[in-house]
Amino acid sequence: MRILAFESSCDETAAAVLERKDGKLTVLSNIVASQIAIHAKFGGVVPEIASRAHSEAISGITYEALETAKCTMDDIDAIAVTNNPGLIGALLVAVNFAKSLAYAYQKPLIPVNHIKGHIAANYICHPELKAPFIGFIASGGHTSIVRVEDPRTHVLIGGTRDDAMGESFDKVARVMGMPYPGGAALDKLAYEGKNPVKFPSAAVRDDTLDFSFSGIKTAVLNLINQEKQKGGELPRADIAAGFVEAAVSSVITKLGMTFDRNPDMKTLVLAGGVAANSHLRTALEKFTKKRGLKLYMPDLCYCGDNAAMIGAAAFFEYDAGNFADVSLNAYAYSV
Repeated sequence: MRILAFESSCDETAAAVLERKDGKLTVLSNIVASQIAIHAKFGGVVPEIASRAHSEAISGITYEALETAKCTMDDIDAIAVTNNPGLIGALLVAVNFAKSLAYAYQKPLIPVNHIKGHIAANYICHPELKAPFIGFIASGGHTSIVRVEDPRTHVLIGGTRDDAMGESFDKVARVMGMPYPGGAALDKLAYEGKNPVKFPSAAVRDDTLDFSFSGIKTAVLNLINQEKQKGGELPRADIAAGFVEAAVSSVITKLGMTFDRNPDMKTLVLAGGVAANSHLRTALEKFTKKRGLKLYMPDLCYCGDNAAMIGAAAFFEYDAGNFADVSLNAYAYSV
């Protein structure tokens, strides 16, 4: 069985073809048209520009995905698309394209939740992964702790009350003069810090499993502004090291509480764009080893937004008979 999947929830236009044979998932193609160069001049994603770029790219990457997979639409058994959550204009591009394609070729249409897609990237990299488990998803738009009962049932038990973890990384990097997206550069610079600056924790100080990254982000921006006003040399590496340390330790704090309250859970699954952060990956390896937990992390190529992860999640939706018709809509929030 083969699924053609689409993803356009933010600033990556993606199409992929996945095959399932004897229970094994194989990625036949995974094409991503990045908009980084387009949005870099603005220091962040501009929704309207992102939507227009998706419209320009989606047809071409579809042909490329099919060609790379060495198949035609006749070889495709179903079409999947991200329809929530994300930037509404961006989502609508792939949703409408997928609907049109499904209607024209009379293929089943499968709606997929973007967050479930990120988690599903791990099923590609780790075929042995089985639910239930605790999932931590961190990206430019999302920071969530979920209890995954099965591949289709995700229960949100914690999350950010304001800024997402990835968003705070990019904004801090931008103020420090790094090009968009700055998360990777900030991750690298943090290793050069010899005297990390102390910043407040992003772990909300109550009995919830929530985060607040706006406070730590503001603390960093205030320090940078103060140093600039003094006219002194900005300790960029120390600031980066302190910020990354505070952000990552916040995650460890809340995950510790999570597993304390869910003693039946023995597995942690990492997902999302920030899953590529080396400091976070190292900290989670230490955390899970200390607690005797299993840890699953996606390969770096599946951390950012891509269509392969949407296709992986779509197989579970297909098995459950979760199909949509041409009335399928897009939603900025999770549904």
